[in-house]
Amino acid sequence: MRRGSESTMLLSSSLRGAQQVVLLFAAMSLLGCCGSNGGLLMANAKVIEYRWDVSHQFKSPDCFRKLAITINGETPGPTIDAQQGDTVVVVVNNSLLTENAAIHWHGIRQIGTPWSDGTEGVTQCPIMPGDSFVYRFVPGTYLYHAHYGMQMSAGLYGVIRVAVPDGTVEPFAYDFDHSLLLNDWWHQSTYEQAAGLSAVPFVWIEEPQSLLINGRGQFNCALAGTTDVCDTTAPECSPYVLSVVPGKTYRLRIASLTALSALNFEVEGHNMTVVEADGHYVKPFVVKNLNIYSGETYSVLITADQDPSRNYWLAANVIARQPRTPAGTGILNYLHDSPEEKPPAATPAGPMWNDTEYRLAQSTALRAHPDHILPPPATADRMILLLNTQNLIDGHTRWALNNVSFNFPHTPYLIAMKQNLSDVFDERPAPETYDYKHYDIYNPSSNPNATVGTSIYRFEFDSTVDVVLQSANILKPNKSETHPWHMHGHDFWVLAHGMGRFDPDVDTARFNLVDPILKNTVDLQPFGWTAIRFKADNPGVWAFHCHVESHFFMGMGVVFEEGIDRVGELPESIMGCGKSKLPNRS
Repeated sequence: MRRGSESTMLLSSSLRGAQQVVLLFAAMSLLGCCGSNGGLLMANAKVIEYRWDVSHQFKSPDCFRKLAITINGETPGPTIDAQQGDTVVVVVNNSLLTENAAIHWHGIRQIGTPWSDGTEGVTQCPIMPGDSFVYRFVPGTYLYHAHYGMQMSAGLYGVIRVAVPDGTVEPFAYDFDHSLLLNDWWHQSTYEQAAGLSAVPFVWIEEPQSLLINGRGQFNCALAGTTDVCDTTAPECSPYVLSVVPGKTYRLRIASLTALSALNFEVEGHNMTVVEADGHYVKPFVVKNLNIYSGETYSVLITADQDPSRNYWLAANVIARQPRTPAGTGILNYLHDSPEEKPPAATPAGPMWNDTEYRLAQSTALRAHPDHILPPPATADRMILLLNTQNLIDGHTRWALNNVSFNFPHTPYLIAMKQNLSDVFDERPAPETYDYKHYDIYNPSSNPNATVGTSIYRFEFDSTVDVVLQSANILKPNKSETHPWHMHGHDFWVLAHGMGRFDPDVDTARFNLVDPILKNTVDLQPFGWTAIRFKADNPGVWAFHCHVESHFFMGMGVVFEEGIDRVGELPESIMGCGKSKLPNRS
């Protein structure tokens, strides 16, 4: 499934309305609509219109009441169900009162409209009134989520599903299509979390209280200390039920927007066949359970071929961190009379949380479908080695790449570079490598101090770039972490995963140049490395960062620029912060 034909254009910047953003998604069409689904206003074969109101609401997704960020009063937000070829209009009213907002359309390349990527500080100022954009989607499973501060973990997220055009046959068959959105949930506010991450001494956010499946979980209210804020009878936290018809095959689009946790997902008693990842068809393979990292999407097929007289667990378990959060659960029901009755078996526990080899084996099993291979360029023009480390800066705990911890400038890079603004960010080249021959990835650094930087990586347009991510020991002895890395504006080929220290003189021979999968998010395992390749063929400025929200907040990201001279005139609606210049209307 290629994205080369994907194109976008700015439709209009003339719409105006207080605290309102208008987004137009082009070349999409609706699979099914009805009534109040996500605030649907208008639908036909060509145009679908939604109205979203983003606001703070008290919600109890795991039975514990807390303030969440919602769309039309709900979290997760509405699923955008579409088919390639039609237009979807989304009118977003920002009713947060005291907060700006930015929504990133995760996995959508934004060719021709880099300003609409939705990344505050990189491609735009925070959402301003009256913006209007057009996007072109390709078939697959994608996400949308907040990209301002730590708003994602407060509930501002949802799923985008884009079907193939009528008459197009996918390389697998199924009877029904369902989405499962997985996320972790804290009772502490994002303001408290951010304050702790920025404090000296450092205060970690700790593990989540709950794991949610389609916005539903079950916290043990006995731990809350009072029934005033926790109620197990609240309808918001009743188990999510997936009803199935015996003998039918189901496509489950599984997406993760966790703020911290890597997860393992299982449907008790049912094997899953993996057929799609991040919008690209996969050479099918069968798993009992699926490892999924924040920002990833998968399609799996299951057949309802078990005893229909009982219910079965849907279960999500924490992996890659020692679990202190109970499994997130839902119920698979064969349309009998007790859909919410707990299954008779114990909740599936999944693999051992620290079984890195198991996780690595599943990651390396991902290959492009034989009929949908897009081979990567045979060689790269440039290789960048990024050492992921935990560091100290003036007593603050930060994450760094090659000893530089990323900070957003006050003026977004895209605006600064198009308007030739000086002194906005550090224009010295960012460090492209580290002393990989001698750096000890298995022990804390003898000098953990790093620097804060705003420098970026600038690529020749249409060049081929390799990036190798290297995980190392954190500040504590004998500990390394898992990082899901997401690239904006691109899909990349996953060339290889490995354990230990990457050596370009040796390990490049392991690169898969025959049938590597294309993705937009990839896992980096503890004490391991991951190599990717991409074409710098999308004019603009793009973030590349760890999708663990606290890690990115603490500096674990970089920015890529390519073909900035090819970017068209920027819309006025993205400007207004830092040194950005609005047109002179006098």
